Amino acid sequence: MIMSLEIQQMDEANRLSMWNGYVDWRNRPALRGYHGGMLAASFVLVVEVLENLAFLANASNLVLYLSTKMGFSPSGAANAVTAFMGTAFFLALLGGFLADAFFTTFHIYLVSAAIEFLGLLVLTIQAHEHSTEPWARVVLFVGLYLVALGVGGIKGSLPPHGAEQFDETTPTGRRQRSFFFNYFIFSLSCGALIAVTVVVWLEDNKGWSYGFGVSTAAILISVPVFLSGSRFYRLKVPSGSPITTLFKVLTAALYAKYKKRTSRNDVTCHTRNECNDDIGKGNADRDEEILGSFLDEAVRERESLPRLLRCTEEQVKDVKIVIKTLPIFMSTIMLNCCLAQLSTFSIQQASTMNTKLGSLTVPPAALPVFPVVFTMILAPTYNHLLLPLARKTTKTETGVTHLQRIGTGLVLSVLAMAVAALVEMKRKLVVKEVTCCSSNNAPFSYSYSSPLPITFLWIALQYLFLGSADLFTLAGMMEFFFTEAPSTMRSLATSLSWTSLAMGYYLSSVLISAVNFVTGLNQHKPWLLGRNLNEYHLERFYWLMCVLSGINFLHYLFWAKRYTYRFNQS
Repeated sequence: MIMSLEIQQMDEANRLSMWNGYVDWRNRPALRGYHGGMLAASFVLVVEVLENLAFLANASNLVLYLSTKMGFSPSGAANAVTAFMGTAFFLALLGGFLADAFFTTFHIYLVSAAIEFLGLLVLTIQAHEHSTEPWARVVLFVGLYLVALGVGGIKGSLPPHGAEQFDETTPTGRRQRSFFFNYFIFSLSCGALIAVTVVVWLEDNKGWSYGFGVSTAAILISVPVFLSGSRFYRLKVPSGSPITTLFKVLTAALYAKYKKRTSRNDVTCHTRNECNDDIGKGNADRDEEILGSFLDEAVRERESLPRLLRCTEEQVKDVKIVIKTLPIFMSTIMLNCCLAQLSTFSIQQASTMNTKLGSLTVPPAALPVFPVVFTMILAPTYNHLLLPLARKTTKTETGVTHLQRIGTGLVLSVLAMAVAALVEMKRKLVVKEVTCCSSNNAPFSYSYSSPLPITFLWIALQYLFLGSADLFTLAGMMEFFFTEAPSTMRSLATSLSWTSLAMGYYLSSVLISAVNFVTGLNQHKPWLLGRNLNEYHLERFYWLMCVLSGINFLHYLFWAKRYTYRFNQS
């Protein structure tokens, strides 16, 4: 009897020491005090430095590679880059979906890293051979989209993998998780700093094959670094397809609503009292929240539904949460459309300007160093100074809510586009002045291949504003989607942060094409068409982006004020 009691106590102690719903990398139960925590997440942060180095080393300079080496026009190169980066970020949804439904984030990362390595290897070989023949372009795009597939898988699995290492049931765990997301952006910036300085210099001075080679080596090194933390990771057990749950609940609600409406049409009011009762019920239904009333049909009519469509209250609740976050997600797309300009037109603008700092010539693709360094300073400052101060001021656990952070980034994006338009107007004035001087046979002669007598540091202003906006919004989005999403959908929900980036890049391409179409009507010259950037009306495009960003912020405020957090932010 005593022996049996001791065994029961030991089993109870073992059960309490395990993380419910988590396993280690060998598929054994994950243990409290051993698996998870900041130590496990620190490996993720180091890996992100290497991964983002590999990705941004090419993405930041790709527009110049396509235009100067592969024969693309400025707008054609810009569209190719935005399509590539948009696809890479959009595929994060696939990585997040697979991590939630079938595999762990651990395995998704390893497979994705192998795919990205293969794509970078193809790009390195293509750059070494260097040809503008049609076959070379085919090889180029095969390599690029292999990289996009690998990057998508990594972006969809790595942030939730790190965030899952913390215990959200304790205030300490939640604070550490918030720190993690901020330092994840810091790690992104560290990788970007190396990419836009060392790797870009290699590409401009030693050859593009060297730059692609460094990226290939970086992603290869990231794998053993990631594996070295294996014994500390706790891995969320996949719980089936979140997409299936989403469609099941929506289908069940639609079916129940249709069936209910059909049955009502078959019933006639035999007395005035019966009719009045129905009218009263209709008024009560209209007073309910539209979304909740519609989805709750899947529960209220559960017994009358086909067996395959029967849903639990928990499943309906989860779908409600996901749908509520979608307007917030949609409101962030315009910001990322603005960010797309940093890797396209902004770099092309800088390439026409004086890029000397003293005796040092700075490659135009190194311009992102300004927001990167600023982010590397701002991220720890926010974590260790601004956030504790905000907590003391507001007397809340979060200090600044997730939606307040996202909103701050959206405001900064509006300012960034206004600054970008003003800077481009200044640059065009310089173009006009030097062209007039040249045509009047002045001592100063100018050709379109010569740098303009204006420093590229003016372009750095829009980088600083958009870099700050990215820090606030991306970190805010990641934490918001991860925290608000049901536990069965967290990888997929976190991937929405990257999907917003993807849709922003796609929207940029659509906007450029739409602007060229509209402005080219009645035989006018389109704003953004041709091979010479100095003949573009880029300042008008930036003012348009500024106006659209302002409208988007008002749209965001409408939804943010009505949003109710899943967990109390205080």
